[in-house]
Amino acid sequence: MHSLIDFFFNKLRQSQSYCTDTECLQELPGPNSSSDNGISFAMIMMAWVVIALVLFLLRPSNLRGSNTAGKPTSPHNWKCLAEHPRCSALARSTAAAVPQDRARSQAVMFEIKKICCIGAGYVGGPTCSVIAQMCPNIKVTVVDVNEARINAWNSDTLPIYEPGLKEVVESCRGRNLFFSTSIDDAIREADLVFISVNTPTKTYGMGKGRAADLKYIEACARRIVQNSNGYKIVTEKSTVPVRAAESIRRIFDANTKPNLDLQVLSNPEFLAEGTAIKDLKNPDRVLIGGDDSPEGQKAVRALCAVYEHWVPKEKILTTNTWSSELSKLAANAFLAQRISSINSISALCEATGADVEEVARAIGTDQRIGNKFLKASVGFGGSCFQKDVLNLVYLCEALNLPEVARYWQQVIDMNDYQRRRFASRIIDSLFNTVTDKKIAILGFAFKKDTGDTRESSSIYISKYLMDEGAKLHIYDPKVPKEQIILDLSHPGVSEDNQVSRLVTISKDPYEACDGAHALVICTEWDMFKELDYERIHKKMLKPAFIFDGRRVLDDLHNELQVIGFQIETIGKKVSAKRIPFASSCEIPKFSLQDPPVKKPRV
Repeated sequence: MHSLIDFFFNKLRQSQSYCTDTECLQELPGPNSSSDNGISFAMIMMAWVVIALVLFLLRPSNLRGSNTAGKPTSPHNWKCLAEHPRCSALARSTAAAVPQDRARSQAVMFEIKKICCIGAGYVGGPTCSVIAQMCPNIKVTVVDVNEARINAWNSDTLPIYEPGLKEVVESCRGRNLFFSTSIDDAIREADLVFISVNTPTKTYGMGKGRAADLKYIEACARRIVQNSNGYKIVTEKSTVPVRAAESIRRIFDANTKPNLDLQVLSNPEFLAEGTAIKDLKNPDRVLIGGDDSPEGQKAVRALCAVYEHWVPKEKILTTNTWSSELSKLAANAFLAQRISSINSISALCEATGADVEEVARAIGTDQRIGNKFLKASVGFGGSCFQKDVLNLVYLCEALNLPEVARYWQQVIDMNDYQRRRFASRIIDSLFNTVTDKKIAILGFAFKKDTGDTRESSSIYISKYLMDEGAKLHIYDPKVPKEQIILDLSHPGVSEDNQVSRLVTISKDPYEACDGAHALVICTEWDMFKELDYERIHKKMLKPAFIFDGRRVLDDLHNELQVIGFQIETIGKKVSAKRIPFASSCEIPKFSLQDPPVKKPRV
């Protein structure tokens, strides 16, 4: 075969027609010429046919079709052609052009230079602050309708507390990070718009108490399409039910105008309050969902390029839009499930004499289980877990999956049970009555290192104790007095004048415990481990009780008992003379989503 190729090339070289200009081609002999010229003409044609065949057989694999058997076409019988130096050189030059063209086409991608984030809350503020710090060439504007909140972001006193957040904001505010109430202007000039508004659980109508209320998402979508022109990427940051992006896209399509191209992506956040800055700078993963269309993938690549400024490419996961939306709900549901699971074991430990911390350590060393989120407590709170699990329950019911809905509903039911059970232990231990007794509540945020009180267990515990007539003295190092009063004055929590009669906000933990019958720890602030409990014990009424709902005092139990405290904690018997739990003392279940119900005063 090699000799045949050499023969063709030699004939081609000898012929005077081995040129490509028009005059040369006109000199080629025709079919009526002499035999030598006729042979030369035939050989030239055969040479070009062979070269074309070689190039066809050596085309890149991704350009090959499939044969009738469904297997890729392969030039096995022509391997000798590919090995010939002249043919292989031609093949290499042709094949090299294809990936270069592909690389040039991929390089032409949309570059994000300006970002607008609608919503300056616990997600939008920290997320965009970190993006601005990590991407100094991108202008980031966070907008909100709440002027007071925006003014706080522009001041030295930020509206939310998060370790490390203030340093991040101050490093780039005024340079490429801005906070504004000019929502329309920010939308118009942005290449990328994050939707980071609240999606609370509905409190009325269809789906009340479970479905997510998307009125703020819809309002954002309408405002975006009204103020947009040209190409723009719109990205869901808020936690939304599956196929919410379809609703946004329908609003865009119904209000489209010439030259308007809006692409919708899903980019849920996975940060945890208290460690938000750490989670944003070193995430476990970044999830981006978009359409499988070329336009959708173009938008996905543009958003990936933003995160690639500091996030390794292998940590950036891309999916379709619906998988991204469901992944956020599923992640929070799994985390909430683990907390409810260990809390259910804590009740069993208290009844049998086991220690839930030892059980958690024993099962957590199993690599299949792991040790994360196995901390028994008075219950989970925050803006996400309960809302997202209830949203998942409603979604399953709407899709006619009642067994799945009941499964996830049990996660919420167990969390409610843990709160009621803890409040019942307080009442039982205080001789089955807390009427007019002073009880110190230490911690009101739903977890340490944050000032967020949404769905905090402290609200529920306070409500149960107020219904029994207890006088509460509340202290939290980061939650302002106004927020505590607002949370406890919610129509579903207390009656009109109940808070003013029964609640006092203390300036420090010692003031809260002065003259108290019991001390209740509802938030795991580190400072509560360092308190002078001997001083506190002297000021409290005897017997003095400590109810540790977060197990922050585990290392101090012996010392506290020597001082004279009666200690009650989650998932463990501590005090030898523990008053048994009275099953007859049942506290009714309630939810902050329930409508206000007037109850007789205690």
